[in-house]
Amino acid sequence: MKPNKSPHSGADIGKSISPFGVVDAWVFDLDNTLYPRHTMLFEQVDRRIRDYVQRLLALGPEDAEHLRRDYYRRYGTTLRGLMEEHGIHADEFLEHVHDIDHSAIEPNPRLTSAIARLPGRKFIMTNGSRRHAEKIAEKLGFTDHFEDIFDIVRAELLPKPKRQAYEGFVAATGLMPSEAAMFEDLPRNLVVPKALGMQTILVLPMGTREVFHEEWELEGRDADHIDHSTDDLAEFLENVLAAIGMAAR
Repeated sequence: MKPNKSPHSGADIGKSISPFGVVDAWVFDLDNTLYPRHTMLFEQVDRRIRDYVQRLLALGPEDAEHLRRDYYRRYGTTLRGLMEEHGIHADEFLEHVHDIDHSAIEPNPRLTSAIARLPGRKFIMTNGSRRHAEKIAEKLGFTDHFEDIFDIVRAELLPKPKRQAYEGFVAATGLMPSEAAMFEDLPRNLVVPKALGMQTILVLPMGTREVFHEEWELEGRDADHIDHSTDDLAEFLENVLAAIGMAAR
């Protein structure tokens, strides 16, 4: 049966998610995946990246924003672009751009419960810092839900969608890609996981086109490397749990 790629996660997709019965490792992106994009949390990060670029290169705000977006698209993160093009060190950058107000993140008991009930191992894989991920996980109510956080530093500053980042993650965790599922909000970040053998799930927000910052971020949303799409991660996971016989009783 062809995987359901429509951006919803109702009970009608139960049969199409049966392959999750073999999954023993659940891998979640952080920003705009474990929390909704409409919180605009990452907008704060983007602004701080722009300000960093502006100060570093003595640019005006418009030129700094243009460069931020250009590096993000070409290199996977603005940080990687600044490293490649200007030889900066990562520590100061990561400390600066993740110094944000996390109060917009609210606990999500439904998602928390669904992730807790998933069988097997659970990970966060993020292009951000571990400290940033820990703050968000705490706000969402994820205390001991995840075995590990694989951040940009653990990836040796090679961001998704670079293949080396995923290979480093697989090597560090020892998981079997054929028994893993990855959840992401950017289609391009699921190309390599699919090639490695993972189940791939694209997490799309409501009103996708209006809240995505860049048109290119939508590219590939209907491509073959996307097994499933959902605009409600908690509901999707509940349906997965039901399909594999792990629904709440």
